[in-house]
Amino acid sequence: MNASELALSKKDNSLTIVMNVLPSHLRKMLQRLQQLQPEEMARLEELRLRQNRPMVLGFSDEDVFLHREGGLTAHSERAYFVSADDIQRTTQMVSNSSIYALEEELKNGYITLTGGHRVGITGKVVADQGRVKTIKYISGFNIRISRQVVGAADQLLRHLISPKGDVYHTMLISPPRCGKTTILRDIVRQLSSGIQKFNFPGVTVGVVDERSEIAGCYRGIPQLNVGTRSDVLDSCPKASGMMMLLRSMSPQVIATDEIGRMEDVEALEEVLNAGVKVLTTAHGAAVDDIEKRPAIKRLLKLQAIERLVVLDRSKGPGTVKQVLDGITYRPLGVKRC
Repeated sequence: MNASELALSKKDNSLTIVMNVLPSHLRKMLQRLQQLQPEEMARLEELRLRQNRPMVLGFSDEDVFLHREGGLTAHSERAYFVSADDIQRTTQMVSNSSIYALEEELKNGYITLTGGHRVGITGKVVADQGRVKTIKYISGFNIRISRQVVGAADQLLRHLISPKGDVYHTMLISPPRCGKTTILRDIVRQLSSGIQKFNFPGVTVGVVDERSEIAGCYRGIPQLNVGTRSDVLDSCPKASGMMMLLRSMSPQVIATDEIGRMEDVEALEEVLNAGVKVLTTAHGAAVDDIEKRPAIKRLLKLQAIERLVVLDRSKGPGTVKQVLDGITYRPLGVKRC
C-alpha cells in the first residue's frame, strides 16, 4: 500500500466510525457516495442533521445537500429531509441507547465518539439556576469528522523553536473550522517525537484534552498520533488538568485547546511560573478579536506568549495567515502556507 492509499484508508476509517452512528438507510447512501466519489468524500468535514430539514454535507470548500435518491445536490427541494425517526435512531446510536449515561457530556452540548469525532447536539436545554443540566427533545446533530493530517505543522515549526532549541510559548488563533486543532495536534506530535531537521530531540508534552479532539482517546488511550513523549488527560477540565500534569507528570510543554475562561488563564499563569512551555489555542479571526475577551487579554498583557499564529481557510483549513511576535506583535514574514 503506497502513501496515498494509506492516507485514503485512514480517511475511510474515519468515515466508517461516523457513518456507524447514522440510521442504516443514511449509512448506505453515504457508503454508496464514498464508493462513487472517494476523493470528494475524503474532503468531508461535517454532517448536519436537522429534523424536518435537508441533510447537509459540509466539505472543505462548500456545503451541499444529500440528494433524496442518493448523490449530492445544490438544490434544497431535491434533498433528503431528516425525519424525527432519523433523529431518534441517531440519538440511540450516539448514546449506545443510554442517553442518561452521557448527561455530563450533554451539559457541554456535544458528545465525542471514538477517534475524536465530535457530535454537536441541539434541542431543548434543561437549565437549573442558570447552569445547563442536559438537553432533551433532541432535534439536530452536527457530526464533525476528525482527521489527522501528519505534517500539517511542517511550515510553521521553524517559528516555534528558538535557535537554542527552546519551544516558544505559542497561541494558535482561528475561527471555527480553520484547522487549529489539526495544527495543534501535529505540533504536539512533532515536539513530542523530535524533529530531525532541526536537531530537536523531543520533549515531554502534557496534553489536557477536555473535548477529546486532540488525541481522540478511547478509554484513555489516544487513537490519534500525538507523539512518543505525550501524556494525555482526556475529558478533563483545562484548569484542573494543567495543575494535575504540572504536579505529577513533569512536563516540559503543556498543550490544551480553546482557552477562554479566567480559570484557564489562571492555570496557564501557574504553568508559566513553573517554567513549563505553553501551547494553546483561542477562537478569533485576528489578535484584535481575542483581546476583547477579558481572560485572554489578561494573558496577553503578561507578555509571556512569544508566538501568535493566525489561521484561516483561504487555501483550505489550516492555512497559516500570519505569525506574530507575541510581545511586539511584529509579523515574522510568513507567506500563507
